[in-house]
Amino acid sequence: MDGKVLWEPSQHFIKQSNLSAYLGWLRDRKGLSFDGYSALWSWSVTEIEAFWQSIADYFELEFHAPASRVLSGRKMPGPRWFEGAELNYAEHALKRGDEHPALIYRSEDGRRVELSYAELRRQVAGARAGLRRLGVQRGDRVVGFIPNAPEAVVALLATASLGAIWSSCPPEFGVQSVLDRFLQIEPKVLVAVDGYPYNGRTFDRRKELEEIVAALASLERTVLLARLGGSDRAMGKTLSWEELLEESGPLEFDPVPFEHPLWILYSSGTTGLPKPIVHGHGGILLELYKQLALQSDLKPGDRFFWYTTTGWMMWNYLVSGLLLGATLVLYEGAPAYPDLMGLWRLAEEEGITYFGTSAPFLMACRKAGLSPRKELSLRSLKAIGSTGAPLPAEGFHWVYEQVKEDLWLGSLSGGTDVCTAFVGPCPLVPVRAGEIQSNALGAKVEAFDPDGRPVVDQVGELVLTEPLPSMPVFFWNDEGGERYRASYFDTFPGVWRHGDWIKIGERGGSVIYGRSDSTLNRGGVRMGTSEFYRVIEGLPEVAESVVVDTGSLVEEGRLWLFVVPAEGQALDEALRHRIRALLRTKLSPRHVPDEILAIPEVPKTLSGKKLEVPLKRILTGTPLEEAVNPGTLSNPESIRVLLEATRTVPPPDPS
Repeated sequence: MDGKVLWEPSQHFIKQSNLSAYLGWLRDRKGLSFDGYSALWSWSVTEIEAFWQSIADYFELEFHAPASRVLSGRKMPGPRWFEGAELNYAEHALKRGDEHPALIYRSEDGRRVELSYAELRRQVAGARAGLRRLGVQRGDRVVGFIPNAPEAVVALLATASLGAIWSSCPPEFGVQSVLDRFLQIEPKVLVAVDGYPYNGRTFDRRKELEEIVAALASLERTVLLARLGGSDRAMGKTLSWEELLEESGPLEFDPVPFEHPLWILYSSGTTGLPKPIVHGHGGILLELYKQLALQSDLKPGDRFFWYTTTGWMMWNYLVSGLLLGATLVLYEGAPAYPDLMGLWRLAEEEGITYFGTSAPFLMACRKAGLSPRKELSLRSLKAIGSTGAPLPAEGFHWVYEQVKEDLWLGSLSGGTDVCTAFVGPCPLVPVRAGEIQSNALGAKVEAFDPDGRPVVDQVGELVLTEPLPSMPVFFWNDEGGERYRASYFDTFPGVWRHGDWIKIGERGGSVIYGRSDSTLNRGGVRMGTSEFYRVIEGLPEVAESVVVDTGSLVEEGRLWLFVVPAEGQALDEALRHRIRALLRTKLSPRHVPDEILAIPEVPKTLSGKKLEVPLKRILTGTPLEEAVNPGTLSNPESIRVLLEATRTVPPPDPS
C-alpha cells in the first residue's frame, strides 16, 4: 500500500456531484446537515430506516402500493424491507422515453448498434408481448444463453416487466456449466445465440445449444438469435428473435412485491453446484440507485461502460445504469483484441465517460508498457472503475501517469451475493494509491479479528453488522434457508461474513487483501494473496502466478508458488533465486515459497478468478473431482497440468 494522494476532487467537481445534491436535499427537505462524508456514512448505517427511506424518496421510487414500514428488524438473516410495497424494476429502468441513446453496442468483429430510449421501450414492449404469447407469467424463469448484446438487455427488461425472473449465462460457458445453473431453476423460455465472436474467431455453439435444450425438461420454447445463418431450428419449439418481437403491445409494468425475485445470479460453483442467488426488485433498485448515482456519480449525460459478460454480476450492474438515464456502452469480444489498446480505442471512439474494467486488465496494460494518453485523446473520460481483484498501488500510479491525470479512479469491492460494492468510490474525498476511497453509504462494513471484535488499521474479516437491502432474498431450492445461513452467518452469528480480508484505515479508506479462506498464514504472520502477486508479477520475467498455502490455523504446511513465465522466458534456478530474494525482502522471510514450479497457465474460473481455494483443497488431499467442478473452469486442462508439475516434487522429509 502506497497511500499517496493522486487525485483530489475540485470544488467544482464536488459541487456538481450527485452526492452534493443529495446532501442539499437532506438539508432542505429533512433538516439534516452533515460535516463531511464520514458523518453522512455514520448516519446511514445508524439510522438505517431513515437513510433507506430517504433513498426511496430522493430517487422517487414508483410505489404502486405503500410500505407498512421500512424494515422489520435488524437481526440477520431474515429482516424484511418495505413490506407491503409494490413496484417494478423495469419501470424505473425505462422512465426515459426520448431519442437519447440508451445503448451503444460494439462487437470485436466490427458490428455497431445504437438504440434510443424510445426504441428500447418499443423493443421491450414487443418482447413483453412475445413472452406473454409464450405463456410467461409472474414467477416463471426466462433464461439467456446470450452475450453482452442489446437483445440481452431487452430480454431482461421484458422479463422483469412481467414479474418473471431472469437469469443468464454467456455463450462461452460449457454445456455442463449452463445446466448446473439452469437445471436448478427450471426455466420456461430460453433466449439464445448460435455463435459468438472472440479473439478474432467465430465460435459455433449450435451443437452445444441443442444439448442444452434437450436437457432442460422444463423448457417450453426457445427464442433463437441466429447469427450464423441456416441454424438448425429443429431443437424443440423454436422461434426467432424477430418473431418474438413481431406483434407489439403496450409497454406495461406489472407491480410486484418489494422482495419479489428480479433475477438469479450464481456463485462460482467451483466446489459444487453454483448457489442460485435471488435478488429482489426493490432491494436492487434502492441499492443501485444509491451506488451508481451517489457513489459513482453516474448522470444522464454519461456513457457508461464495463467490460463484462452476462455471467458476471457486473453485467446487471452495468444495465442498471439505465436507472439514471445514462447511455450504456456494451462490448462483445475479447478484452485484448486485436491488442490491449482495443478497449481504450473504444473509449475514445464512443466518448465513454465512465470506463469500467478489472484490476488484472489495468495491471496487464501496465506490464505491457502501454500509454493510452500518448496514442489517444480520451477527452470525454472522467472516471475509471476497477474491480474483480485488488488493484495495487502500482496500478493506481500507472492510470494517472499513462491514461489521464485529471481522472477519478474508483476501485471497488463487493460481490455477486449483493450485486453491488461494500467499499468503493466517493466523489468527495481524495484518491490514494492502493486504497479504496470509502465504505459505501448504508453498508456497515467492519473488519473483525478472529474473536469477532472490530479492528481499525489491522487486517481482519470483512463483515457487515447491519442489513443491506440487496442481500439475497433467498437461494433457489433452499426452502429452510440452511444453505443461505451457512454461506454468510455461520462464523459470526447475526453478522454477514463475506470471506475477504480487509483493512479499514482511520481515514475511512480500505484495502482488500483477497479471500480469507486462501490466506497465507506462515509462522503466525497472515498475508493476503494479493500482496504476494503484487511482488511476483512485478517481475518482467513473470506473466502470471498463483500461490497456495496448504497450512491451517493449527499446522503449518507447504507454500507452493506456480509461475507462468513471460514469453521468451524460462523458470530457471537464477529466476527462482531472484523470486525468493525479492519475497524475503519485500514481504517476509516466512513467505518464501517451499516450492516454485513453472506452469503454462493459471487455472481460473469462468469469471477469470484464480483457483486458489480449490487448489488448496486438492494439495491437502481432497480428490480432484470433489474439490472442483471442471465445468466451472475457463481452462479445465490447466489444473491437471499443474498437478502433474507437483508430482515431480518429492514429499517433505518427515524428520
